[in-house]
Order: sequence, then C-alpha cells, then structure tokens
Amino acid sequence: MNVMTESSLNLTAPTLSLESTIQELHLYDFQVDSDCLGAEVSHVFEENPLLPGVLLVNRDQLIGTISRRKFLEQMSRLYGVELFSKRPLKVLYNFAKSEPLILPGDTSIVAAARQSLGRSPELVYEPVVVKLGSSTYHLLDIHQLLVAQAKIHELTTQLLREQTKAQLMQTEKMASLGRMVAGVAHEILNPVNFIWGNLGHLSRYSQDLIQVLLKYEQEITETSAEVKALKEEIEFEFLLKDFPQVIDSMRMGAERLKKIVSGLRSFSYMDEAKLRPADIHECLDNTLLILGNRLKYGIEIVKDYGDLPLVNCYPGQLSQVFMNLISNAIDALSEKTANHAAEQKSNRFLSQQKVVLNQWQPQIKITTTICTSEAPASPTADAWIVIQIADNGSGIPAGIQTKIFETFFTTKPMGQGTGLGLAISHQIVTEKHQGQLNLRSQPGIGTEFEVRLPIVSAQPVPVAVAQLSES
Repeated sequence: MNVMTESSLNLTAPTLSLESTIQELHLYDFQVDSDCLGAEVSHVFEENPLLPGVLLVNRDQLIGTISRRKFLEQMSRLYGVELFSKRPLKVLYNFAKSEPLILPGDTSIVAAARQSLGRSPELVYEPVVVKLGSSTYHLLDIHQLLVAQAKIHELTTQLLREQTKAQLMQTEKMASLGRMVAGVAHEILNPVNFIWGNLGHLSRYSQDLIQVLLKYEQEITETSAEVKALKEEIEFEFLLKDFPQVIDSMRMGAERLKKIVSGLRSFSYMDEAKLRPADIHECLDNTLLILGNRLKYGIEIVKDYGDLPLVNCYPGQLSQVFMNLISNAIDALSEKTANHAAEQKSNRFLSQQKVVLNQWQPQIKITTTICTSEAPASPTADAWIVIQIADNGSGIPAGIQTKIFETFFTTKPMGQGTGLGLAISHQIVTEKHQGQLNLRSQPGIGTEFEVRLPIVSAQPVPVAVAQLSES
C-alpha cells in the first residue's frame, strides 16, 4: 500500500490556461489491494486529511473507488469499526460502492466539471478517477476541480473583456480613419476637379496653337537658320505629334485619380446611420482601385458581373467587407507565389509535375449574380444578390475552417494580422445587412468567399436572372 501525491505535500495552485486539462491539477495516487484491511486505510486517512478517497485494485486491475466520505460514514455506523477494521476492504466496498466517474487525463477542466456536476446528487462530491495510462489511475478531489473551473471562468471573463475592449478600439479606430480619409479625399478632390476641368481647355488651346504654327509653316516659305536650328533642337516634328498625346495621358491620369478619390470617399463612410441604394459593382470596382498597387504584381483579376439592381445597404461597410476578402485573397496568392519561387530555387532539375506548377497564374475571380430559391431569402426578401470572391491560392486547412470567422483568430505571423478582419466582415454581412457570409475552401486548390445580400421585394429584379445552384 502506498500514498503517492505531490498534492498532499505541496498544494500550490497550478498555473492554468483556458486549455488546461485535469492532469495538470493536483492528483492523488492512493491505491490498495482489495484484500487490504480497513484499519490500514483508516490510518492513512487519519495521516492525510486532504486525501479524497482510495482506489481498489486486484492484480493491478481497477475494481472501484471508496471516497473518504463514504469510508468514514461506514466506519461511524453502529459496530462499523468492528465490522470493517479487521476485514478486507472489499467487504466495506460491497456496502459503499458506486459507479465511479472515470475521465481521461486530457479532458478539459470545464468539460470535467460539467460531467462531474451532472451526476446524481448523492455522487456530486465523489472524487473523479483520472486515467493517465492504460492501467494508471489517480484521484481528483471535486473541490480542487471546482476551484480550477472558477479560475478558468475568471480567465474567460477577463479574455472576453479584453477582446471587447480591443474590438471597440478597432471600431473607433476605423471610424476615425474613415472620417479622416473622407476629409482628405474631399480636399484632394477639389484640386483634382480643377485640373480635370482645365485639361479640356488645355487640349483645345494646344490644338489651336498647333494650327497657327502649321499655318505659319505654309505662309513663310523661307526660314532663318536660327529658327531651323531651334526646330531641330526641340525636335519640332515629334513635339507636334506628342503634345496632344501628353495631354491625353494627363486626362487619363486625372480621371483615374478622380475615381480613386471617389472610391476612398465611398469607402470612408464607415459610420453611416441609414441604409441607402448603392451599386455593388461600383463598390467592388472602387475597392479594386484602392488595392491597385497590390494587384500589379502578376495577379489577374477576372470580373464576371451579372445584371444587379441597386441594393439598400451601408456602402462603406460593404466596401470594408470586400476590402478584407480581396486583401486576404492577395495575401494567399502572394504566399503561394513565394512558395513556388522558393521551390524553383531549391530544385535545379524540375520534374514534369513542377513544370506544370510553374505555369500557375495567380488569379482572383469576382462573380456577381442573383439567386432565387423556393424558400424566401428573408422575411422581407425573395431573392439574394450573390458576390463570390475566389482565388486559386493554397486554400485553408480543413481543421481551421470552422474558426475562420472567430474574433482574434488569425493564421498570419505576429504583427501582420489582428484576427478582426473576417470577424468584423461576418458581423457586417449577417447583422447589419441580414445576409450570409459563406466559406468554401479546398487545400491546394483555392478559397471562395460568398457574400449573400437579400433583395427587398420593393426593388425591381431584372428579367434575365442568372440562377446560382444551391450547394
């Protein structure tokens, strides 16, 4: 007979986390042969006042347990000492036995507490048997389990408080950033409009000046040597051809700058108070304009836009959703591109399979359509607008796909991801717009995010409706 327990000597509280298991708690290893006399066990209980019970074994096989409470209860009965002290412990066990709760050592503390408290009232305070190996069992005092559960609850409450505070800070940060961007975009748009408006006059003036110069060329047959030298120095013939093209390129640049600034203004309306009609395609195109600098490194954008009505929504918030989804697609493609580059560098002789991989073209495909179904999209809608943003990156492992929309969950390295983008996007789509945000991903093939927004009955739906098969 032996009593082996660190807990009986050192009851310092273990350091716990939300993922802690019962094998991390103070466990008692007190097991005796079923033929052991009751008086010997009684002596051990007297010397170890915190010992919750005893494990009965026969030829190293667990028979059952007797808790301290039940042992003392039987001993305190009339003639209990005379009946059980000098008899094998299995005699007392026949009077006090109950079905033990046996849990694996890797059971979480929360799950163990739930199962323990789910027992019948007479068994609630019985110790839990912790299985640490094929034939290794220890005892866990229910009091220690409940104290550990309280600590886990405290940690959970603290984490939720920190997460809520971080999310509020992020929301306020985004709202402040939106207001700042809106102000900056407005200030930029004024001079851009001035430049854009004057480019038309400049184009006409340049054509008039060129006509005057050409008329002079026709009227003046003899040109001085100085004029000839100057014309050669400034490449006069080339200048006449290139001058209108320079103005046209300036017009194109100003037009693109106007679109980018307009896109920033639309994107910055993060604190909109009312729904308003918006063009989903315009929101997508504005987002692509803003991300243009990240898209010019070999990523192909394929747009397959259907006929969509205007949608009552919060355009700035939807633009934030599209920004998050497209940015994630760009990150996935960039990561896969880097992996392919490293693979090519480390393999000087490529197999046929790798030659095929080298022909891979990073691509983001954006599809919009309308989906109708027999069941209504929502109580006030009869169809969905569906936006699909798909990439042919490395995909998302199946094991983490269920966690992808959880707050603060991220697969990016420390400092590169906050774990808020997809969580906020999910909240915007599902809570603010009563829609759906779905994920489909196959490791090694790619990922597709699908945004579904209900169309209210009052809005006209085009006759030519593209059907989207329900998956």
